[in-house]
Amino acid sequence: VQPVELGGGLVQPGGSLSLSCSQAGSLFSRFDISWFRQAPGKEREWVATISKDGGSITYGDSVKGRFTISRDNLKNTVLLQMNNLKPEDTAVYYCRSQWNSVQYWGQGTQVTVSS
Repeated sequence: VQPVELGGGLVQPGGSLSLSCSQAGSLFSRFDISWFRQAPGKEREWVATISKDGGSITYGDSVKGRFTISRDNLKNTVLLQMNNLKPEDTAVYYCRSQWNSVQYWGQGTQVTVSS
């Protein structure tokens, strides 16, 4: 049931990128999903969280107004739409699913923002 992240890559400053997080199984709709990121030499930073039914969404201050998280429980997928990307958004992005005390982390996907 480990989440799988897709969609990373290289993008120019000001550009956009969409990441997806998918998790197999019939219980996906019970999990809150969060995105985190970790830049080289820095601690892992929380980016955004969407509740199991999508009714509650929160963002970190550094991405608020630029990133949008959404989910489709029929497709077992969460999307992170990233707009107006900045060089400081460069990091490995991780998806975490959580149901009560149970957590699963994905392997991460690299996002590089550079001209």
